[in-house]
Amino acid sequence: MVSTFQRAYPPAIPEAGPAYWFPFRGNELIVQKHEEKIGLIHTDEAGIAALQPYDILYIGTINGVPCMACEVSVEQPVPQGWRALSLRALYGQLDDSAYSAAGYASQILHWQRNSRFCPACGAPNGSLGISWERRCTLCSYIGYPSVIPAVLILVYNGDQILLAHQPGWGKRYSILAGFVEPGETLEECVRREVAEEVGIEITDVTYMGSQSWPFPTQLMVGFQARYLSGELHPDQQELDDAAWFRVDALPELPPPLSLSRQLINRWANSVRTGQKS
Repeated sequence: MVSTFQRAYPPAIPEAGPAYWFPFRGNELIVQKHEEKIGLIHTDEAGIAALQPYDILYIGTINGVPCMACEVSVEQPVPQGWRALSLRALYGQLDDSAYSAAGYASQILHWQRNSRFCPACGAPNGSLGISWERRCTLCSYIGYPSVIPAVLILVYNGDQILLAHQPGWGKRYSILAGFVEPGETLEECVRREVAEEVGIEITDVTYMGSQSWPFPTQLMVGFQARYLSGELHPDQQELDDAAWFRVDALPELPPPLSLSRQLINRWANSVRTGQKS
């Protein structure tokens, strides 16, 4: 049976009994390790007590089993048989439903932790409400968990792909990216970022997919576009290199977790398939 994660919102209350627990120690999720396999902690509240959890939230269910997110102190030791791993390290080790729930848990906990005071007047906010809203106790301002949209842009020219490099990336290159600005559509952001970062024009902008990126609260929106005109002039404030790479001579790329790598792989496979036909 394929597992599914179903979200829940306040004031929903979980059924009594064992639950899947998502205890975050800083940016790391504590999980169980049995031999070489990683899994979620599945126990009742007494079984998690050794971690001294706080700010516990009911976030939904996986196949009907409640999912509980919580925080633990960064100094809290991890019991034997459990491990604390980053979400990046857990990619591919948890199934899709568990990983999706973990990303959701980390973002809701981030919101709870960073929304205790009203951004309008500075007064304390009330407790989390429907759709995770928070209402100011003084001016009644209502806030919701933030989602920050950013675009990823794969630019191609025949069997070549445009990849860029930022200082500190080592040997790794990736496709272009940027945050959406106020008053801007996603497509406008794509064209602006390409023009600003490398100075070229593009056409045939096509939506390719999206990915929640809980580091901490981004939504990555992927596009593909065809090169139209211009010479590459990398923005030295953002990039230290940008170049065209043939499909059979790609440099070190982002990890498989990222949508950017998935877009690159999809493009490369389509080009290789076309070359063989």
